[in-house]
Parts: sequence; C-alpha cells; structure tokens
Amino acid sequence: MSEWYIYRGTGRPDPARIGELPDPPPWRSFDAPVVDYDVPELDRATHRRLGSRTVPLPIQDPDTLELVNAALYLRRPLLVTGEPGVGKSTLAHSVAYELGLGRVLEWPVVSRSELRDGLYTYDAIGRLQDAQLPGNSESEDIGRYIKLGPLGTALLAANRPRVLLIDELDKSDIDLPNDLLNVLEEGRFAIPELERIADRAPVVEVLTDDGRRVSVTNGQVSCRSFPFVVMTSNREREFPAPLLRRCIPLDLKAPRDERLAALVQAHFGQGSYDDNRDLVDQFTQAEADGALRPTDQLLNAIFLAQYAARDAAERRQEISELLMQPLDRGLR
Repeated sequence: MSEWYIYRGTGRPDPARIGELPDPPPWRSFDAPVVDYDVPELDRATHRRLGSRTVPLPIQDPDTLELVNAALYLRRPLLVTGEPGVGKSTLAHSVAYELGLGRVLEWPVVSRSELRDGLYTYDAIGRLQDAQLPGNSESEDIGRYIKLGPLGTALLAANRPRVLLIDELDKSDIDLPNDLLNVLEEGRFAIPELERIADRAPVVEVLTDDGRRVSVTNGQVSCRSFPFVVMTSNREREFPAPLLRRCIPLDLKAPRDERLAALVQAHFGQGSYDDNRDLVDQFTQAEADGALRPTDQLLNAIFLAQYAARDAAERRQEISELLMQPLDRGLR
C-alpha cells in the first residue's frame, strides 16, 4: 500500500485521516471563511450501499486507488464510467466512510435537470402565498424560501470537505455538463435573490440539503476546501472536452474475485461467499456470452435463495436463472 494514499480502499476508517486532506495545489486553493455549520454524520444510505454485517466493500484495484487519490490531492472531480451495477455510486460512499467526510450529498440527474437544481431553489410562489395571509410576517424572511441543493451545500465553507455524488450525468440535458464548468472551476456561485437585497440584509439564513440552517453573506456561497465530487456515467453519451479536462477519468470494472467476495460478505456475512459459490460461479461464467448482468442481480439471487431454495440445488438454479437474466446493452 503506497504511503501517499489518502484513501486506501480498506473499508475501515483511519483515525489519522478522518476529515483531513493534504493542502491542495495553489491553483485549487480556496480561502472562504468557515461558516457555522457542522457536517452531518453518515446516514443510512451509506450503510445500505456498503453493507453493515462486516466491513464495507474494499476497493482493491491499484489503478482505481491511484485515480481516486489523484482526485483527492488535486481537488478535481472524479468522472467514473462503467456498466450499470459495477459500484460507481458506491465508490463515493466508500470514500466518505473511510475518510470520515460525513453524509454523502446526492444529486440524481435526469433529462430535465438544470444547474440551478443542484445549486439552490427559491420558492417564490410559496412566499407570495404567505404574504397574502393576514398578519403573516414570515414572508419578509426570504431565507425561509431558499434551499441549497446538493451541489450548493457541497460548496459551503464547512468544517470538513463534503462528498458530492452527481449520479448519471450522461442522462442530463445537453447543456448541463457545460453549465457545470464555471462552478467546478471557481468553487463558488451567487444567489441573485440574495444579492439584490445585500445592502439591507447582508446575512441571510437559508436551508441546506442536509435540512439545517446556514448563513449566506452578500448572496455568495464559496467553498474553503473543494468537495470530493464523483460524477457517474453509464457511457450513454460523450462529454465536452472542457469538462473532461477538469476531471480525473476512472473506468470502473465489474467487481470480480476478491472484490466480489468482499461485496457478498459485506451484505451477507462472513462465509457467505463460499456458501454461495454455485450462484457466484454461474454469475461470473455467464459473462462469457457478452451479456450485461449488474452485480445487484447476484445479490438478489443469493438473498432469495436463502429463503426459497435452502439446500435444494435445483431450486437455487431455477431462482438464479430467473433473476440473473441478461440485460440488453442497447436498451440501457
């Protein structure tokens, strides 16, 4: 294990590395003052993805470790490509768990997603409705109607860098990857609704994606330590060269051998890999036909076989064949 690694992929938090990252390169250094905002601890989503019966899934591939650590050192987004089910999203949760960076902020991208959806929302209609209620003065507090999105929350100058998962960026509208460029480069953004009133309300409390209140000064949100950003793609489209230049690319392979064994044991306990070698072998051997079989199909088959098949080999075979149907790559 290389000494320069921050993230080691062991699946175990290292007390010496909790919440701390080395100094960034000068060109990726940000100096916003720390806001009064404590990063929430890991939530159930991380434990659900990683498994809770043993240590979370370790990432053993040396190339993966090299690129993840390069992104951490350089404060650059990690663009993770790979087939569905190989663990692209799980990688973000693994880094957050091992480095103690708190709850993962998740932005699931769809075809209608815009940059502002990730930065913040402003409920102007709700404010107008409240203003029309007799004796209601709450509408005067504009901060009640502004909520930072996952990207906006990640860019707060918190006491530790955050982990942000921008999931399935390739499903976005054609403009979103280009719209992200300036925010990812500058580590800051403005909220025009607050900039317009900065002369009479320089500090406004708004809601974060974590459900907490935080102060925004002069309508500007700036980071102090650039978040660890994981952007995932199922290779459904090409990205513009300016975005690729700002990212560390990682093509994640499907978990096999030790990684697959660790994944099964993380969810089903020690010894479960050996107990289900018949299903594991069927899953891995099926790749020879070139069909796409996401890893969660194997987990589904093992889970159901524990209840429906028990020791009946014929039933285990039937269940695995039913659940591990190949996906058509052309229909992803």
